[in-house]
Amino acid sequence: MAVKRYYATGKRKTAVARVWMREGSGEFVVNKRNFDDYFQLQTVKNLVNRPLDITDTRGKFDFQINVRGGGTSGQAGAIKHGISKALVEYDESLKATLRKAGFLTRDARIKERKKYGQPGARKRFQYSKR
Repeated sequence: MAVKRYYATGKRKTAVARVWMREGSGEFVVNKRNFDDYFQLQTVKNLVNRPLDITDTRGKFDFQINVRGGGTSGQAGAIKHGISKALVEYDESLKATLRKAGFLTRDARIKERKKYGQPGARKRFQYSKR
């Protein structure tokens, strides 16, 4: 019998993470690379593992993650969001804990688009009275 996999999409700013979760030994694969090779900073690694620590499920699941866009911090936030959503799909009782910690809320702060006829998103050409 095949092992059940849980899927979720996590997003932060412009980063999008596709997360596949299945019961296992705690193996992380990010973009076909080892988790420790992909993320070098310990703070970023801790950020990704926060949902697992809060729900006390660290080492119980294997993760296959594809992430695109954004920088290192944005990608880590997207992965954190995706893992949280996958955990809720696995066990609905974890939703209250993850919601209270703020892990199920998408960080939608993206760069505002440049408006036509102007030099930037908010910047305007200098006003000349005469």
